[in-house]
Amino acid sequence: MTVRTVTQRLALASLLLAGTSAAHAAMDKPVKTKDGLVQGTPGKIDGITAFKGIPFGAAPVGDLRWKAPQPVKAWSGVRDASKYGKVCIQPPGGNRINPATDMPDSPGMSEDCLYLNLWTGAKAAGEKRPVMVWLYGGAYNEGGGSSPFSEGDALAKKGVVLVTLNYRNGALGFFSHPELSKESGKNASGNYALMDSIAALKWIKANIAQFGGDPNNVTVFGESAGSCMSAALAGSPLAKGLIHRAISESGQWMGLGIAKMMPREKAEEATVAAADKLGIKTLAELRAMPAQELFSKFRGQGMIVDGWVIPQDLSITFAKGAQNAVDILVGSNGDEGSFTAAFGPPMTLANWKDGADKRWGTLAAEGLAAYPANTEEEAKAVSSVPFSDMLSWGMRFYADRQAKIGKNSWFYHFTHRPPYDPGKPNLLSAHTAEIPYVFDNLAAPRTFPGASSVSLMAGNPTEEAFADQISSYWVNFARTGNPNGAGLPEWPMVTKLAQDEAMILDAGKSGKGKNPALTPVKYAFYKKMYDRDVGIH
Repeated sequence: MTVRTVTQRLALASLLLAGTSAAHAAMDKPVKTKDGLVQGTPGKIDGITAFKGIPFGAAPVGDLRWKAPQPVKAWSGVRDASKYGKVCIQPPGGNRINPATDMPDSPGMSEDCLYLNLWTGAKAAGEKRPVMVWLYGGAYNEGGGSSPFSEGDALAKKGVVLVTLNYRNGALGFFSHPELSKESGKNASGNYALMDSIAALKWIKANIAQFGGDPNNVTVFGESAGSCMSAALAGSPLAKGLIHRAISESGQWMGLGIAKMMPREKAEEATVAAADKLGIKTLAELRAMPAQELFSKFRGQGMIVDGWVIPQDLSITFAKGAQNAVDILVGSNGDEGSFTAAFGPPMTLANWKDGADKRWGTLAAEGLAAYPANTEEEAKAVSSVPFSDMLSWGMRFYADRQAKIGKNSWFYHFTHRPPYDPGKPNLLSAHTAEIPYVFDNLAAPRTFPGASSVSLMAGNPTEEAFADQISSYWVNFARTGNPNGAGLPEWPMVTKLAQDEAMILDAGKSGKGKNPALTPVKYAFYKKMYDRDVGIH
């Protein structure tokens, strides 16, 4: 980066931290969508227009609870698109901040929540800018398209149209029931959040050209649960033609581990059993429950094989090469499991060795060989590493599967360890740690668990330069299917990487290198785990 570029980015960071904006909107007149006119508002960066709270589906309330999104009722006049729509029902952060609900200007929660937001630097329709669509993480249980960390000004400034959206969470978004399957006409129920995402993608297909976006160049990207959903869309026949590229940050269709997907029948049984305990016998009773009460009394089941959105276990789909022919960029972070140390009793050497059977079952001996510990300190240090490494194995597995069908496939291992505020737990390159860099948005509040320091990062030349690098990779990939570009360290395709290599992403040190998560011993261990627990080839 030049001195001038650093100076400009420091000024931008100061502006964002101050929460002020002297920007003007490039699109200052109402834009026509298929449902009506919308009026945007200036973004936080000069020349960017933000459109917020645009409905992409009718309110999923009453009889529309647990149905695919229905068409929006057209409106007359000009709809104000300067404020976010309410996020979907979810728990507040409690003893931590949930950026979707707990900020001073959070939009509130409602079951009426199917809204999207977009940021564009286009001055007129038809500019054909690449489109990036963000799917938030949050264990399928929380999050929203209005979270400050995912605001799209910086990515829009780099030339994309950035879209965020709300999808239904928890038991309102992932819920199977025999009556729901029967009424669907598809003998399917469960993946309503994925249906929300697909409805938003259909809205983009129909409308994004009016905002300067290219409906034939759409990239979905997400982290954690959103990463899993991105991978599922890459495999779902219902997303064919709606997405052209996919980015998955720390999660694929199996989740954050290695497992078969839950079948709809098992999910239905769990719902019926939970309802029986509450004395609830019918779907009508479930639909009559207040949304907050239902959310608190029933657990969402996450993505399942519903027979429609996901017709079969996606491990079968990807093994057959029957997934959507999209380019992918996937990977995970070096210290994904660092936050798990806060849960449960402190790890001891005895617990590490004695718990091997419970941890790995028939592969206990192989697990201890891959993760040896001979002292109390070694046991403590190694205890969170398998979570990180298994996730990296799954991301490499996904990358290899997509490469086999001839698509551009890129694999990374994010090892940069951002600064943390004094007195706060240092979670290193934690789960979610890459998000501020991806959005080039170091001044925004963080999302759980990667609580790196805003004050030590925003305006820090090293951190700002790295954010510019990472966001440029992501934008380049969205534009062309190749993350490489002028001034960036070369990123080789996954087909050019050895089994124990990755594109290492680290400030000042990015490049092809050894992936410590996938040494030969570890790779073989997780391959055996896949063969045992999934066994689909």
